[in-house]
Amino acid sequence: MKLHDLAHGRTGDKGDTSNISVIAFHADSFDRLRRDVTAERVAAHLNQPVSAVTRYVLPQLCAMNFVIKGALTGGVTRSLSLDAHGKCLSSVLLNMPLPPQNR
Repeated sequence: MKLHDLAHGRTGDKGDTSNISVIAFHADSFDRLRRDVTAERVAAHLNQPVSAVTRYVLPQLCAMNFVIKGALTGGVTRSLSLDAHGKCLSSVLLNMPLPPQNR
């Protein structure tokens, strides 16, 4: 199972910082998302240092917000990256495999 089976995402950016929201499709899967989609796993999946990723949990919305500093190699005005806005980062994150539910 992958993250996109349980959630959708939205992405924003400011300078060199990416902001990725992960929103559960259904409230009953939010506890699993909260358990399995940690800042450490997001950092590993996006090849970022753990210290760059901050997770904010929004239980009333069944959502989490990940702020990733330095993820955009300088941002729109300073990078030659094809996706300097980081719009595809939510798609990359939603492709993250989730561990089996019965661990």
